[in-house]
Amino acid sequence: MKKYFFIIALLAAFNVFSQKKTTDKVKDTVKTEVVEVITTYNPKIADANKISINPTINLPEKTKKQPLKYTIFSVPVASTFIPKSGVIKGIDVGVKERVYDNFIAAGFGNYTSPYFETFLHKHTRFQSEFGLSAKYNASFDNIENTLLDSDFSNLGMSLFYKQDERYFDWKVTVNSERNHYNWYGIDPNFIDNSILRFINERQEYNSFNAIGEMDFLDAYIDKSNLSFSYFNDDFNSEEILMRLNTDLDIPTSFLRENLKIGTKLEYLNGSFGSNYAITNVLNYSIFTAKIAPEYNTIYKDFSIKLGAKIFASFDGENSVTNFLVYPDIKIQKEILKENLHIFGGVSGDLKTNTYKDYVDENPFVSPTIFMTQTAEKFNAFVGFNGILNNTISYTVSASFKNEQDKPLFIKNNSKSDGITTSSNGIVLRGYEYGNSFGVVYDDVKTTSIFAELNYEFSKRINFETHIQFDNYKTTNQNEAWNLPTFQANFIAKYKQEKWYATSTLLFVGNRKDVIYTDIFPSTAASTQSIPSFLDINLNGGYHFNDKFTAFLKANNILNSNYQRFVNFEVQGFQILGGITYKFDF
Repeated sequence: MKKYFFIIALLAAFNVFSQKKTTDKVKDTVKTEVVEVITTYNPKIADANKISINPTINLPEKTKKQPLKYTIFSVPVASTFIPKSGVIKGIDVGVKERVYDNFIAAGFGNYTSPYFETFLHKHTRFQSEFGLSAKYNASFDNIENTLLDSDFSNLGMSLFYKQDERYFDWKVTVNSERNHYNWYGIDPNFIDNSILRFINERQEYNSFNAIGEMDFLDAYIDKSNLSFSYFNDDFNSEEILMRLNTDLDIPTSFLRENLKIGTKLEYLNGSFGSNYAITNVLNYSIFTAKIAPEYNTIYKDFSIKLGAKIFASFDGENSVTNFLVYPDIKIQKEILKENLHIFGGVSGDLKTNTYKDYVDENPFVSPTIFMTQTAEKFNAFVGFNGILNNTISYTVSASFKNEQDKPLFIKNNSKSDGITTSSNGIVLRGYEYGNSFGVVYDDVKTTSIFAELNYEFSKRINFETHIQFDNYKTTNQNEAWNLPTFQANFIAKYKQEKWYATSTLLFVGNRKDVIYTDIFPSTAASTQSIPSFLDINLNGGYHFNDKFTAFLKANNILNSNYQRFVNFEVQGFQILGGITYKFDF
């Protein structure tokens, strides 16, 4: 017991001693200082905290969503709907007509008039195609009351081949024509019947034309074509025409649209065996270069075309050189959407006249023509057009044109006195009996008013009319020979699934030609009027099926003996019928 008591007392004394020693700890003499440690702060992604504060948007009172308020007014209605199955309503679009690539047509009419036409066309697998077309029509019976033969025949053929390449398309076309006419327009009151059998009134025209075309894709050259034409007749007249036309499409940095430039090089060379007086040979040689820049843009609802035509012309036969510049400007604006557009502009041009052009317009010209160019020095025009009610479209325009050396057809003076077939010991040719036409040139100012109206009465019936009034002011000639002051036509078209028909009414006003005092080389004494005429034609047919069609053509239904040119009457009532067959290879 004493032993345990002694141990406890010893531990207690040790504890007291230890506490007293801590309390009496010696004071530290080192002073207290603040030490600042500065180092670079390198934040990490983990140190970033996402801002969780949402923005407060205060909307105006007007933009706040309004509560939808509605009421229902319910009225009991007796149901009259009776469901019916098996009835489908649709739009009648008609029967789709099959289109064939080829056709052959043949027919025959009064005046012993055969007719034949064909077009053959073929595509290949390698993006190429070729085609052949031919047309022949003739009339072997003479016109009533004509003293000389008045038959005619026309034959034309065309062959083409086209190939699509990667960067351009090219096409080659060859055309050929052979046409026969007669100078039958002799005045029956002037000529004696005894000499008619000595007159050779026949004339033949032959033409050949080859054209090469290239259409470029995404290039500065848009398209280009080169043509060569040859034309001759039975009187040793020959004509060669070569043309190179190239259209450029040039992008510019200072213009919004591309600049288009048309270029043309043209060479005409030809000759006639003699002039009408038979004093010398007529030769002509003309070279023309043309450049026509054109810029099209839209400015404040105005469609604007700004351009010019620059010509350099060299007449090698007469040693004449001309440099000409003409404007080519047109402005158009929409006044009422689709209903009314107004337009106006001014332009000029230089046209190269050819013997073939004259023959196409008047096949009774004599092969004794002096050839020159016609300069359209000024052509100002203004007009308006539009569409009414989606069924009527119209165009009305007025123009004033000033032409230098405008060609005019005029009757040639006869070299025969009506009872002889020779002059000064020379046998007269078939065109020297006052039955042919020459060409005179004059400076002519023309004021024109033109109106066109198209009325789509229905999907099957369509009407169209054109009216033109011209007022001519000549410089040296007494009249604008053989030019009418008023022309009008009316066209009506009808088409349905089986039937089709087109009716044409053509009216041509009075024209003027010359009367001579005596036989050649007398001067003109006065003028004669060629009466106006109305010509009504009808062309229709019936489709038996997609391949076979019967057609009927009726011309000069009124059986009028009018004159297209002085003393040149036309055929009376003409009718021609035939069959067309369409097919594919």
